[in-house]
Amino acid sequence: MKFIFIILFSSLAIFSQECKLVEDIKNSRPILLGISTVEAYQDSNFSWWFNYSYDKYNVDTNLVSEHKANVIDKKITIVLGTWCSDSQREVPRFIKILDFIGFPKDSLELINVDRNKEGLENEVNGLDIELVPTIIVYDKGEEIGRIIESPMETLEEDLVEIVK
Repeated sequence: MKFIFIILFSSLAIFSQECKLVEDIKNSRPILLGISTVEAYQDSNFSWWFNYSYDKYNVDTNLVSEHKANVIDKKITIVLGTWCSDSQREVPRFIKILDFIGFPKDSLELINVDRNKEGLENEVNGLDIELVPTIIVYDKGEEIGRIIESPMETLEEDLVEIVK
C-alpha cells in the first residue's frame, strides 16, 4: 500500500511539473507553457533555434572557469517565451554556459510563458516578470540578481557580476 502511495505521489509531482504545447495567440505557432527541462527544446518546433544558438555560441571559458565556484551553488530560474526572439537567442547561450561549468540541472528552473507573461498556472506569480527572458539568480533562497531580456555586457560578465 505504501508503494502505491509513493508511485501516486511521484506521478502527481511529475504531472504537475509538465509543460504544455499550445498555440500562440498571435501567429498560431506552437509554444510551450509551464515548467520544463532543457530537453523540451529538442522538440522539432524549438530545436531549430535552440540548437543553432547553443552550437554557435562561444563561451568565455576563462572568465566562467575563474568564477565557477561562485555560480555552482546558486539556484537559477529562467522565465522565457519560446515565441520570443530574445529568448531564442539568449537562453540557449546561457544554458551552454551552465553546461560548461557543470551546473546542477536540479538547481535550474525553466518557466515558459505566453505573450502575456503567464505560464500554465501560477509559476510566475510574485516574480515581477515584464520582459523575457528573465534570468533570476538566487543564493540561499534570496534573489541576488537578474539578467533581463539581454545582458548589459555579456552573459558571462553579467552572471559573474551577480554572483561575486
